[in-house]
Formats: sequence, structure tokens, C-alpha cells
Amino acid sequence: MKKSAVLNTEVSYVIADMGHFDTLMIGDAGMPVPDGTKKIDLAVTLGLPTFIDVLKNVLSELQVQRVYLAEEIKAENPKQLEAIESIVDVPIEFMPHVKMKAHLTHDKAFIRTGESTPFSNIILESGVTF
Repeated sequence: MKKSAVLNTEVSYVIADMGHFDTLMIGDAGMPVPDGTKKIDLAVTLGLPTFIDVLKNVLSELQVQRVYLAEEIKAENPKQLEAIESIVDVPIEFMPHVKMKAHLTHDKAFIRTGESTPFSNIILESGVTF
């Protein structure tokens, strides 16, 4: 049995398949995912699993060099922004939420959580390990 933190088969596969500069998005239950983008649906019910729990789990295995958040999180969900800033130790860039939605066509996958708070979405840009 796998010993590391990420036990979900699909999430583990996507992380293993990430190359330098590839992107992966983790998001809330309401994010519209376009056809053609792989969606890994972890949502059980509203609130489960939480966005932060899934983010922490993915960050335990994925080397990240930069993250992207919606500009709107600053005003609409400052508690979530604070939680993200407390666990992310790489540069954070902000973009309009509409641009994040459009970016989904470029991401390796979208991991859907049960999160129901607004603008709880993050793009993780893969780094390199040595």
C-alpha cells in the first residue's frame, strides 16, 4: 500500500505526471470545468473535503514554484486568503476570476473539493526538484 500522504489514485497520478511549469487547479464545488479538462471530483457534500485540506495534501507531494489566485479573494474571502498564505511558501500572483476559469483549458487537471466559500480556487505551477 502507498505510504505517502496522497492516497487518491487520480490525484497521485496527476502529481506524478506534472512537469516543470505544468499547472494544476484545486477549487471549490461550484467552479465550472470545461469539457476536455480532466476533473477529479473529491466532493462528498458541501464542505467536505475542504479546500485547505486538499491543498495541504497536494502540497505534501507536489513541488510548486508559484501559485495563482483570483483577485476577488482579497475582498470576498479574506479568511481563505489568509489560510492559503499561511501554508504556501512560494510567490502568489493574482488574476481576475474570469481569467482563472479560462485557464482551466490549460491545466493538467482540476481537483474539485466540497468547498462552498467564494473564490476558493488556486492554480499550482509545478517546479523542479533536485
